[in-house]
Amino acid sequence: MAENEGAHVSESGDERGGSLSRHMSEGSVAATEDEDEDLGRNIDLGPQCTLKEQLEKDKDDESLRRWKEQLLGTVDMNSVGESLEPEVKILSLAIKTAGREDIVLPIPESGNPEGLWFTLKEGSRYCLMFTFQVSHNIVSGLKYTNTVWKTGLKVDSTKEMIGTFSPQAETYTHEMPEETTPSGLFARGTYSARSKFVDDDNKLYLEINYTFDIRKDWL
Repeated sequence: MAENEGAHVSESGDERGGSLSRHMSEGSVAATEDEDEDLGRNIDLGPQCTLKEQLEKDKDDESLRRWKEQLLGTVDMNSVGESLEPEVKILSLAIKTAGREDIVLPIPESGNPEGLWFTLKEGSRYCLMFTFQVSHNIVSGLKYTNTVWKTGLKVDSTKEMIGTFSPQAETYTHEMPEETTPSGLFARGTYSARSKFVDDDNKLYLEINYTFDIRKDWL
């Protein structure tokens, strides 16, 4: 599951359709401020039309065409559909801990794992990594939220902005910040959790309900 950020783009401007530029990350190419000023244009890559239609717009304008190619040049056209809406499929969750093999948990087709999904050791440092795929259109502002309960009481709530992504055949990965599990007698036991993945339009791509344990040691 190699991380692929080549087609990861970040959004600027307002939600109604500002300019888009590539996310400044390893393996990506950023559109510079000078290029934006030279173009002096506003392109809406939102859900008003399909990505194929966006690519066909102003195709006789050489400068705008080059800019689109720079922005979306890595898009696999086989992953681009005629749909106005993007499709995001969350494929797996991995639990990464130093000195141990990753625990890779495929997402069930039903969305909800049956029984205990995984176990964490108390007082251990770990991080979560999601693997997902984007197709049809650009997904804007993909977010992850997670709420945890123990014995009916909410004990934790997390919200993480994952980013804006172009459609492509290869998978993306996103690694969450490192966390430490609580420790002690009262921290051990079974927890229930609900995770959601939504975009800027509050479109829900996955809601998953599961249980996990915190124990004195790894299983």
